[in-house]
Amino acid sequence: MGELELQKELGKYTYEHNFTIQYQPWMEGAVLEALFYQGKDLTSPSEKKILAKGVITTPLLVKVGEVRPDEPIPQVGLYIPTGSLDKDLSRYSDFSFYFSAGSSKVIETNQNKATLDSLKNFILLYPSISGIKITGTQCPENSEGKSSKLGMDRAEATLDYLKKSNIRISDSLLDISSRWNDWFDFRLLLRDYEKLSTQRKDQFYSVLLNGQDYQTQASDLRKINGFREVSNDLFPKLRATKVEIQAKPLAGLDQQQAAQLRAALESSGLNSGLSPADWAIAGESSPRLEDKEEIYSKMTELFRSALPYNNLAVVKMRQAQRTLDPKKKSYLWEEANRLLDQAIRIENNPYVLHNQGQILVLQGRVEEAYKKLSDASVLTKNEDFIRLNESLRGSIDIIRGDYKLATLRFQYQYSSPQDFFNKGLAFS
Repeated sequence: MGELELQKELGKYTYEHNFTIQYQPWMEGAVLEALFYQGKDLTSPSEKKILAKGVITTPLLVKVGEVRPDEPIPQVGLYIPTGSLDKDLSRYSDFSFYFSAGSSKVIETNQNKATLDSLKNFILLYPSISGIKITGTQCPENSEGKSSKLGMDRAEATLDYLKKSNIRISDSLLDISSRWNDWFDFRLLLRDYEKLSTQRKDQFYSVLLNGQDYQTQASDLRKINGFREVSNDLFPKLRATKVEIQAKPLAGLDQQQAAQLRAALESSGLNSGLSPADWAIAGESSPRLEDKEEIYSKMTELFRSALPYNNLAVVKMRQAQRTLDPKKKSYLWEEANRLLDQAIRIENNPYVLHNQGQILVLQGRVEEAYKKLSDASVLTKNEDFIRLNESLRGSIDIIRGDYKLATLRFQYQYSSPQDFFNKGLAFS
């Protein structure tokens, strides 16, 4: 800009002018600095002021996975999934404990002991409990009382019984209640009652479902032929608590499989007793990058598959995100590319192509990256993959200045701040 002469106005100096400067790539890393000279000495400035660092343009704002100061480290790379962690493996089961008439004490009968054993076995198979409900019930007998207190006492007694049996129950997952003057549980028992014909059961259900109040229904039920026998058989089963559990198995391998895995990792032998799917699940469910690295590295020795090479490459990519050493980062990218090259020789896989494109983007080779990502999109119809792959393609469209095309890439439902930011850039 050359020399800018200041205008003196009373006790201050001013300067005002607008400049339009053509953009040059070198400006991205340059500094715009003003040097103030006063007096006859023009060899050294009296004062310096940085007006701008680099040039901020829309393409330079786009987020493609690079690590930025004061921001969370973005996740890069896509593991080839097994699908096991996405499945709904939840299981439901209920268990009934029975009481003596008018009592809220859990009796150690053979029936209650067998129920407790069944409950423990269920939790052993499905230890990740998402909800547990304990409901105390009581039958319409006079000895059962005239309020719901007995039912609640039974529910609380059952909770204590389970805790004393070394069953851990989180308060946040617990729902404890009671039912009284309610024919709901009686209807459930009647459904499986085999001593009544279908026609006779319909007589009972016509009363139970007529919408009348509890006492009116009780009076009408007693008028049905055979009610005494039904009540003798079913009412004692209402002196109970029902424990309902919603749970699922822990993610990954069970205890026996985990032991086999550890033995295989510590040994040079190839016979682990685990299938390729078991190994893949173990790697997918391991939270630490170090554990994933160990598992996927071993898998490359055991199985000829694109999955371990690709997933080990993703581990390297995410390790590169966590280092500040440029040489180490470059080395980890080289390692990741070597593994991805091996994976693509085994299988032309969209996840592998996406990860190759991701590394190229981080290296600034956007045209090469765009080709990889485009090839990946045509290899699968998996909506989750396409959504993530297209968001990265949209980011490159912004870098290339094709904002209209970028807006089309972001017509998916996104949830990450990075994707919302890039979508905003595309539409701006």
